[in-house]
Amino acid sequence: MPKIVRIEAVMVDLKPKVKRTDAIQSFVSQETPIVRIFDADGAIGTGYTYTIGTGGHSILALIERTLAPALMGREANEIEKIWRDLLFLTHATSVGAITSLALAAIDTALWDLRCRRHGEPLWLAAGGAQHRIPLYTTEGGWLHLDTQALADDALAAKAQGFGGCKVKIGRPHVSEDVARLEAVRKAVGPAFEIMTDANQRFTIDEAIRRARCLTSLDIAWLEEPLTADDLGGHVRLSRSTTIPVGVGESLYSHLHFREYLQQGACSIVQVDAARVGGITPWLKVAHLAECFNVPVCPHFLMELHVSLCAAVPNGRWVEYIPQLDTLTASPMRIEAGHAIPSNAPGLGIDWDWAAIKAQTVPGSASTIT
Repeated sequence: MPKIVRIEAVMVDLKPKVKRTDAIQSFVSQETPIVRIFDADGAIGTGYTYTIGTGGHSILALIERTLAPALMGREANEIEKIWRDLLFLTHATSVGAITSLALAAIDTALWDLRCRRHGEPLWLAAGGAQHRIPLYTTEGGWLHLDTQALADDALAAKAQGFGGCKVKIGRPHVSEDVARLEAVRKAVGPAFEIMTDANQRFTIDEAIRRARCLTSLDIAWLEEPLTADDLGGHVRLSRSTTIPVGVGESLYSHLHFREYLQQGACSIVQVDAARVGGITPWLKVAHLAECFNVPVCPHFLMELHVSLCAAVPNGRWVEYIPQLDTLTASPMRIEAGHAIPSNAPGLGIDWDWAAIKAQTVPGSASTIT
């Protein structure tokens, strides 16, 4: 089997094309560490991870000083064993965001390497359950936008074939959220999904209140209504409302999803391949959710998640937020409001290495041999 002989890491800092605000923060930058793993036969796998503005250099340091040296000489095909060994190696900092994000860069690169060696696309190698996944858009639903802008963007998304749109909530009073969502619903009609996202803004009493006020609008889900570590609060909320409750983008271990599903604390799983530690744990979460008859609607990273959603039978939605356009030679394929996974061997991301080199953060590049 092929052994790992070299690892390269760089970081690109991407600025959003539009202003992005939610109830607790602004998304001002996407630090994007990119890892390339080379094996003795000359095959190369590329993986990546991201932050929303802080921590990127810490991720690179963990990769360069701890994870990459531990990979040298390992069998590249032993992805599950490598992931578990690296998780144990970093047990003193697990579960933690920096560690999970660093593990994801390594794990996605190993999956890319395996798929390329075998000439298979990720969506097929990881399961091959679906050929296309419905898209919803988030880019026009940010919290700072006025009501008319929300309605106009939702109408435009519907005209483009999207199946739904996400609207950020968490205005100071519930009546403001209701008014904004009522305008969107009036504009798009009943046969168009409206997702809502509170970004962990509410206390349990306020979440229950807002869910009650939003029920008549027939929203697709209420995303991150409470802090991600409030398991009990999510149980109470889920029992009090008929609105599906979504969690996952701020959970950094596959084991945390087990607790949410066992307790009936959510009905939508939004696992993020970068934040959960890579493709290997993402698939564990997706299959666990399937056992509970719960759909997977992952957070962000549409260029990667289209293939992962297509790999599993319960992948229901892909979130459209274009962010890698300036680093890729071709965009994600979209047909009639659906994301189509790439049939090219690997992750399905067509990296533009000249663009990556031009946008690399000075001083971030490293090579481990």
